[in-house]
Amino acid sequence: MKVLVIGGTGLISTGIVQHLQERGAEVTLFNRGRRAANVPQTRVISGDRNVSLDVGAERFDVVIDMICFTPAQAEACVSAFAGKIEQLIFCSSVCAYGVETPPSALIDESFDPRPITGYGRDKLTCERRFARAQAEGAFKATVVRPSNTYGPGSALIDQMEFDSVVWDRVERGLPVLCAGDGIGLWQSTHRFDVGRFFAYAAGNPKTYGEAFNATHDRVFTWRDYYREAARALGTEAKLVLAPAGWVVAQNPQRFAFLDEVTRYHGAYSSAKAKVAVPEFRDTIAFEDGARETLLNVKQRGAWRRHEGDAEYSALVQRALDLGFESLTA
Repeated sequence: MKVLVIGGTGLISTGIVQHLQERGAEVTLFNRGRRAANVPQTRVISGDRNVSLDVGAERFDVVIDMICFTPAQAEACVSAFAGKIEQLIFCSSVCAYGVETPPSALIDESFDPRPITGYGRDKLTCERRFARAQAEGAFKATVVRPSNTYGPGSALIDQMEFDSVVWDRVERGLPVLCAGDGIGLWQSTHRFDVGRFFAYAAGNPKTYGEAFNATHDRVFTWRDYYREAARALGTEAKLVLAPAGWVVAQNPQRFAFLDEVTRYHGAYSSAKAKVAVPEFRDTIAFEDGARETLLNVKQRGAWRRHEGDAEYSALVQRALDLGFESLTA
């Protein structure tokens, strides 16, 4: 099987390429060449997808588009590969669902999507363009919706931000903010496990014309999240429980991630994915994956020390002065 991965050097892509190679697939990456591939023995076609997705006369069985974020990029992908491939796998996002919570708490693929962010709306528009392309006979389309994905090569998010000083504070025994009462629902999946789904969905007719959540089965709270990440650092997490609206009001631009995503429940069912792709399974527990990820952050020299963020320190102190509840996760 010949597979082209558009992107191919990012967090999830690294897991995808590794699993594809284990399957014996011939993998080619298409990207600008600005970041080295994390998986050896991968051929790279150099190009900018925003200029052209031309791969010449070469033919592929499957294209996996990991960096399609706008309707214009989706349209260009359809134009480039219509009639030339068997399957297009599109990396969408659970942000396409929006933030409402069903009675069961877990969102499955039957949930009516109502995204609230530009990112989520664009991903949903891209999904629908690829579905139309399949209906027009261009190729078979598969949509994959990961939730929070983590692993080596990237920072470990906290509830407020993508890359913060929180883990340095936790390691040093300093308090950190947690929105609400800390019992909002969340899922985090290691890039190796998410990558397995993409790799084994490739060329799998059971995935054609379908959308899938690709998440860890475990749903936990933000208190659990901080507790286990702290254990990965060999310590405990001291949390200051602050209302989400209060945190966002302190700096709406900085805490947009909290405002738009993590103040809401984020829990999804991947039962459908496991039926269609039996190879997809959870293998990495969060505490183990967090330990690996945080160690990698230090090894890469990307560890952010708390002394460099006076605003966050002041915000924690302000929350304490207001008498917000404190606890050890």
